[in-house]
Amino acid sequence: MKKFFFIAAAALALAGCSKTETPAKQDSCSTENCAYQSILTRTSVRQWDMDRTVSADTVDMILRAAMSAPTAMNKQPWAFVVLTERAVLDSVATCLPWSGLNNAPIAIITCADMSKVCDGETVDRGFWIQDVSAATENLLLAAHALGLGAVWTGVYPDMERVNGVRERLSLPENIIPLAAVPFGYPAGDNQPKDKYTPANIHYNGWNTVQ
Repeated sequence: MKKFFFIAAAALALAGCSKTETPAKQDSCSTENCAYQSILTRTSVRQWDMDRTVSADTVDMILRAAMSAPTAMNKQPWAFVVLTERAVLDSVATCLPWSGLNNAPIAIITCADMSKVCDGETVDRGFWIQDVSAATENLLLAAHALGLGAVWTGVYPDMERVNGVRERLSLPENIIPLAAVPFGYPAGDNQPKDKYTPANIHYNGWNTVQ
């Protein structure tokens, strides 16, 4: 959990010195509190202001946050495909229903590079799903901290989606697309859900609660 606090805090700090478009000024708060609030207030966004462009510097900041995620044995098995062209976004949207790609200004496909998790002739799939998922969550938190809105769209393990994205982006066989994350400056009212449920918490065993 502390890892995500750090990434969101780092993204907020970078936003202060970036030359990119600055999001609305927030109330003053401590670094830890700002990071915590970013986590609690992040929500899925599927409508964007298409008149506002996401700069290359902002995309780079988001990718840096993604690649700061924890990774088993430091294998860093991730790869990222940034979609900026309207025709490409619309093409990928045809195999990812309800993703919002068809009305998003930009998207990032988070992928696993299986060549990074192979040990010689033995295929060691390791923890690539966890690693790339952690990178995807970092990406979402960084986007939110920078005033953007994003949504996680699942690709893997739905092989119809995996093959559709592979075909449209000409991905090599060693690259597995895990998720598509369209993002931009949000439009409309996007309120986070309160998902905290005490009944989901168990202490020192399944049948013990505090």
